[in-house]
Amino acid sequence: MDSFYINRRRFLQGTAASLALTAFGAQGMDIIHPAKTLRVGLIGTGWYGKSDLFRLIQVAPVEVVALCDVDKNQLSAAATLVSKRQKSGKVPRQYGDYQKMLAENEMDIVLIGTPDHWHALQTIDAVKAGAHVYVQKPISVDVMEGEAMVAAARKYKRVVQVGTQRKSTPHLIEAKKNIVDAGLLGKISHVEMCCYYHMRNNGNPPVQAVPDFLDYEMWTGPAPLRPYDGLPHIRWWRTFMEYGNGIMGDMCIHMFDTVRWMLQLGWPKRISSTGGIYVQKEGKSNIADTQSAIFEYDGLNCVWQHRSWGTPNNPDYPWSFTLYGDKGTLWGSTMAYDFIPQGKGERIHKDVVFEKEKYPEDLTEERIELNAAPATRLHMLDFLAAIENNSRPVADIEEGHISTASCILANISMQIGRPLVYDPKTRSIVGDREANGLLQRPYRQGWTHPNPDKL
Repeated sequence: MDSFYINRRRFLQGTAASLALTAFGAQGMDIIHPAKTLRVGLIGTGWYGKSDLFRLIQVAPVEVVALCDVDKNQLSAAATLVSKRQKSGKVPRQYGDYQKMLAENEMDIVLIGTPDHWHALQTIDAVKAGAHVYVQKPISVDVMEGEAMVAAARKYKRVVQVGTQRKSTPHLIEAKKNIVDAGLLGKISHVEMCCYYHMRNNGNPPVQAVPDFLDYEMWTGPAPLRPYDGLPHIRWWRTFMEYGNGIMGDMCIHMFDTVRWMLQLGWPKRISSTGGIYVQKEGKSNIADTQSAIFEYDGLNCVWQHRSWGTPNNPDYPWSFTLYGDKGTLWGSTMAYDFIPQGKGERIHKDVVFEKEKYPEDLTEERIELNAAPATRLHMLDFLAAIENNSRPVADIEEGHISTASCILANISMQIGRPLVYDPKTRSIVGDREANGLLQRPYRQGWTHPNPDKL
């Protein structure tokens, strides 16, 4: 990879420049310019795939050479948007089969924005093809997929960044440095995490014919083939365990990953969870509408709670984490943080950083999460810096695996009704044959589950 250099004037215009320098070193929140244009491909051109790609285009001169999607309409629309966004104005090549895209194009970077059940195979195939990968969270739908993804990244010496961009969220970087690391919380002995969004799509749409523009067989891939009952895009597929890991895998991973980063935590010593469908029983959805989980560490429990019904316990922090120390409490979310000292002392509040003036195109982008855009831009810059320096990014695949697998293990605990102890050295659950049988999901006929020892 040709060396990068920094456009310092653009860097100094950044609202989070000082935070970026602290977090990422000299690369910082700069616009990184490679000596050659980076060739990029995107697999999965839906909402968040395009969002990630557009953030990358904003911070580095790249050429998007290829796009892949099994929905021809979605693919064509994305190609048009990309041609308008990228400097060359070129329309990327379009593919319905990601393996053909990888075979026919030499790419420096591949972004993966497909549903969760596709992340493992596509990441592994992309690194085998020589690309560095940015993959959305959760990285996998079972624990062994994640083990294989880590093994592939290491074997083929590729950088794999996971889309857990809370680690690149400016106000949370500040909270970690100025509150957690500075010792304002004192001894932290309890953590709570939650999501109370009413985000569990539910309903009873009829089975119908698959439209001509959608390759439903390829969309399903290694997952079980459900009867087609409408376009699965955005929220519908997330409501089925066949394709993901429920709200636990979708939302807990973000907050748990953030807490682990802030407190420098590795694998939990023990994981337990209870929950199920307690309220919203009227539709097809098979993900839990209510779930609690405990991730245990020495002298510290990280407790998760989600409900897709009712009201949040704190309306200001409906999706959040709370660190409890003997000197104070820190509430954190994508939107803000609040430090509340024990006894007398000064409260500290900080809101999310928006960059609408610097990036006015954000305001016209469909479904953009304006609060997450600055974090994703920083996350992309950290990814590029890791590629240049041959180093681990802030959301390295191994860290993404620990956070993802912990959430999957919580789901397994809920399913079988007992706590689990996972040993990453042996890739097994200690003393539990039934639980070990759930570490790897069966793949649909015609697809082969990746093996971390045979890549």
